[in-house]
Amino acid sequence: MRISSKSAWHTLIATFLAVACSAANAQLNVDITGVGSNLYPIAIANFANGASAPQDISSIVRADLTGSGRFSQINAGDAPVSETDQVDLGSWKARGADAFVGGSVTRLANGQYDVRFRLYDTVKQASLGGLSITSPASDLRLTAHKISDYIYQKLLGVRGVFATRLSYIVHTGNRYQLVISDSDGQDQHVALTSREPIISPSWSPDGTKVAYVSFERQKPIVYIHDLPTGRRVMIANYKGNNSAPAWSPDGRTLALALSLTGNTQIYSINANGGGLRRLSRGSGIDTEPQYSPDGKWIYFTSDRSGGPQIYRMPAAGEAAGAAQRVTFQGNYNVSPRISPDGKLLAYISRVGGSFKLYTQDLTTGDVTAMTDTTHDESPSFAANGKYILYATQVNGRKVLAVVSVDGRTRQILSVRGGGVREPSWGPFMQ
Repeated sequence: MRISSKSAWHTLIATFLAVACSAANAQLNVDITGVGSNLYPIAIANFANGASAPQDISSIVRADLTGSGRFSQINAGDAPVSETDQVDLGSWKARGADAFVGGSVTRLANGQYDVRFRLYDTVKQASLGGLSITSPASDLRLTAHKISDYIYQKLLGVRGVFATRLSYIVHTGNRYQLVISDSDGQDQHVALTSREPIISPSWSPDGTKVAYVSFERQKPIVYIHDLPTGRRVMIANYKGNNSAPAWSPDGRTLALALSLTGNTQIYSINANGGGLRRLSRGSGIDTEPQYSPDGKWIYFTSDRSGGPQIYRMPAAGEAAGAAQRVTFQGNYNVSPRISPDGKLLAYISRVGGSFKLYTQDLTTGDVTAMTDTTHDESPSFAANGKYILYATQVNGRKVLAVVSVDGRTRQILSVRGGGVREPSWGPFMQ
């Protein structure tokens, strides 16, 4: 087993965005590591008529790509360039750009906006296509993120996650809020406010619902919150502990941890609250279930061997096959999360007095330390598997962070006057 570390951060502050929302004032600081020739140089011109829109599309796209840690920006100047303009690709290549983007924004008679762009490969002197997207003013940020996703996939061959969403808990004074935001922490919406703790948000596979645990009735109860309508359904209010909901890949069932029989064990339950079934049979505490992407396995945390370690069992439960231990490096490993391709395990390990984010290759067993922070918790993979969202502390403040799986990029999201924790990264938008 090889053990390596990606915890030495030699960072460059690349961008600073101020976020205003009804929940709190947030700041997203993007720190980029590994700056060098491996970044893709791109020039993104100001879109024609872009100033007429309430959102600066080209600026959002630049921030998205820079924040990914995979691109460097070549100054495109102030002059707007539309998708129909003749572009001297050789000139842009000579200025150091391997790709160029031009576009336009047009306000339609019905008040919506038509946003168009074209992407060019200056090395091959070729167009890589583009999109035409019509959206209301309220969705212009999402439109910009979709453009970023297109560029990311065309140039890197991997689907982008800029148009995905995050959920997390903001704690300010005696108030807890379940917040939904864009992947960059902006366009925040409060789904639920409570004076009692809210924990463990978990996205449904189609991105329309979030399951979570609320203590509003003075005990942990599992709810499912429908985001489009704001309606919610109580699905687990059993005696004792009801916690750690996790959706199956098909969205029909959830795994969760209940203490119906004394020690906390893993159960499955239908998304409508019926069909409760016990899955784990440990002698100690079994908790934090997580389905594998193919739905065949459930990974979970158990202290059945002494200290907490990560195990996996068949999704049908231990009656269908004994649980197998997965983590062996260290004596305290919790919070399993599986990458979308099923190849990588992210988890939290206690090292001395610190709690740190690690990954483990599920084929080779190789373990990698991902961060230099000491209070990491609640990891969550991006839908493309290239980034991990987690909670941590920086200068005594509870913040969220994103690290790329190659260790090159870190983003920090903090809230003025409060703490942020319990993050979950949503799926690709349907």
